[in-house]
Amino acid sequence: MKTAVRLSAHERRRRRRQARKGCAQGHHQVSHTTRPNRTSCYESVMQEAEARRTAVIEQAKLIRAQLPVLLEQLSQIPDPRNALMVQHALSTLMVYGILMFVLQSGSRRKSNETLSAPAMKDLLMAVFPELQSMPHHDTLWRLLKRIDPQGIEAAQGAVVNSLIRNKKFCDFQIEHHYLIVVDGTQKLVRRLPADTPWLQRHVGTEVNKKVQYYVYVLEANLVLSNGISIPLMSEFLDYSQGDGEREKQDCEQRAFFRLATRLKAAFPHLPIVLCLDGLFASGPVMSRCRQYNWAFLIVLQDGNLPYLWQEYNGLRPYRSDEQRLTLCWANRSQQFEWQNDIDYHWGNHQRLTVHMVRCQESWDELDENGAVVQRSGTWAWVSDVAFCAQTLHARCTLGGRHRWGIEEGFLVEKTQGYLYEHLFAENWNAMRGYHYLMRIGHLLNVLTMCLSSLIAFVKEKGPQGFIAWVRETLSGCWLQTEVVRAQLCGGFQLRLLMPLPPWPTAGP
Repeated sequence: MKTAVRLSAHERRRRRRQARKGCAQGHHQVSHTTRPNRTSCYESVMQEAEARRTAVIEQAKLIRAQLPVLLEQLSQIPDPRNALMVQHALSTLMVYGILMFVLQSGSRRKSNETLSAPAMKDLLMAVFPELQSMPHHDTLWRLLKRIDPQGIEAAQGAVVNSLIRNKKFCDFQIEHHYLIVVDGTQKLVRRLPADTPWLQRHVGTEVNKKVQYYVYVLEANLVLSNGISIPLMSEFLDYSQGDGEREKQDCEQRAFFRLATRLKAAFPHLPIVLCLDGLFASGPVMSRCRQYNWAFLIVLQDGNLPYLWQEYNGLRPYRSDEQRLTLCWANRSQQFEWQNDIDYHWGNHQRLTVHMVRCQESWDELDENGAVVQRSGTWAWVSDVAFCAQTLHARCTLGGRHRWGIEEGFLVEKTQGYLYEHLFAENWNAMRGYHYLMRIGHLLNVLTMCLSSLIAFVKEKGPQGFIAWVRETLSGCWLQTEVVRAQLCGGFQLRLLMPLPPWPTAGP
């Protein structure tokens, strides 16, 4: 067992100088981006008030620019309430629910207290005329219990579709295709059943085994070539959707086919590259992608599709130098080796022609003591499009490797204020409604963080700090309602500032 050695101050300074010298020579040092550690950059109250006003106005303009598309789709949801007893319009309740997650106001009770405060209430109603009144949060909860939550998600897809039609993401495609990443994650877990669609599993030892109930969601995100993840669509795993005859619950593979059907209906003509993890490496999944005219790029691990690995390794002696390529990207050395036109047989005499590529990557890092440490990794993908030297970087590095974008999205929604794992309602219908409202709020905030007029504020305060800063501005006395109304009358053009990643240079 190794014991930690405490270094002297002189030795730590010497190793830090060595680390800086190593970075200058091209080594990559592991670091974490943090907010600036300094005092406020504002010299007067007027200067801070002007900055807060600019941030609120620009974000409000962006949200208001997307509201017509949202409300048009939300208006198609049938309202189950008695028209004679309705106090708040459906559009008012939906805007209230979206703003709850945009501002990250917290749980139902906390949002009820925060959004109804006089200062924030007046400003929100001035900024968003669709918010005709400020409802009690229980009113939204009762509505979500009764309406079809799929209509809320359809509004989210309509916003993304409008952005794609307006060519806001056209510079971040992968070979003229949009990369959609699908992956599953656990949302909730409880010891007692909350509703019948919840899944079940047994935990504990054989002697003390207990039943656990949980909610699992299959998410689809639009991931751009620079790694930015756009929430797109969700599919809840439902206990009733399982195989009752075999006593099997719903699973990610079953949910994938339901999600794929809805994705094709929402984006029938969109050129899509579907990026999946090794769980979906199967003949039926690849066949469905072919049926929908989707390209696919599936992560292939050692245990996935052993017949395909056998064919790939068996053909290695016959591969030519034209099927190998070395690239240098982001201080990393990448050795690609691929094999096209592999016949994959599955099911009842069904056959697919697929293509496989393997990437061995190595790089140098400097640890906290300044020592150079060599790291390495291996990735493999299977695709329906043949690989070549000209497309490897775009498809593998900017496409397949950016599958982590959806994992980053999960991390943000779970730990950075969106309360992904919070049970807003035990009712299955209402819980899904809150989930879709949360995803719309996250979508609007992603666009806000990329807005060219706000990028300086986001870099200064961080994404979560920026949202808290805007929320504090709305809840205080920084803004005047008349000034806000006057400045919102001007035009707005959505200009996103999303830099492209570095392009590699050809190796020897």
